[in-house]
Amino acid sequence: MARILVVEDHADIAALIRHYLERAGHTVEHLDSGRDVPARVRLSPPNLVVLDVMLPGLDGLLVCQALRAEPSTAAIPIIILTARGEEADRVRGLELGADDYVTKPFSPKELVARVSALLRRVERPAATAKVLRYGPISLDLDRHQVLVGSGEVRLTAKEFLLLQYLLEHAGRVLSRDLLLSDVWGYQYTGGTRTVDVHVRRLREKIPLFATSLTTIKQFGYKLEDPPATS
Repeated sequence: MARILVVEDHADIAALIRHYLERAGHTVEHLDSGRDVPARVRLSPPNLVVLDVMLPGLDGLLVCQALRAEPSTAAIPIIILTARGEEADRVRGLELGADDYVTKPFSPKELVARVSALLRRVERPAATAKVLRYGPISLDLDRHQVLVGSGEVRLTAKEFLLLQYLLEHAGRVLSRDLLLSDVWGYQYTGGTRTVDVHVRRLREKIPLFATSLTTIKQFGYKLEDPPATS
């Protein structure tokens, strides 16, 4: 179904992840050092990376940052694994471009579900409209490209999907739970910080959203109706 790179230095955990992902039909490659990841991904890009934070050689957060900084690897979906309670690592990972995170100890079935949900969102068929527009923003579904005016904006896989969803539902108030369900593809009761961090990254990359993407206090977000065109 998909080729997944698992980066985990604990042999037993890596074997457990491999077992469940392969049972779900995926092909799994494994690395136990962060230092080897950027070169391997450039040489043979996987469909998704499962990345532990605590790694020898180069920690997972720096690996994530390196992958996002390289144009050829910037859009590859990344799920990071963090120890329970390490909120700072989780938020930092999201800010550096991770699409999702799973906390240790974790249910292997939950991890497989997160992987499947992310792959479905990334690989889902394009909508009828091939290009979505909002003021100076154009999102090309076939090319997986976002332009603001004539300049291209590089987005991660999840940022692209979140932007697509916001453009498709402009003018509607969207709860964080709805965004998690429809964009991330799962129900999550442990908090919605993931959504907030991704929205903040979109606002940083697309300054127009600083004013047009409104925060609805204690609920969610609303992309205001698109500017009128003359």
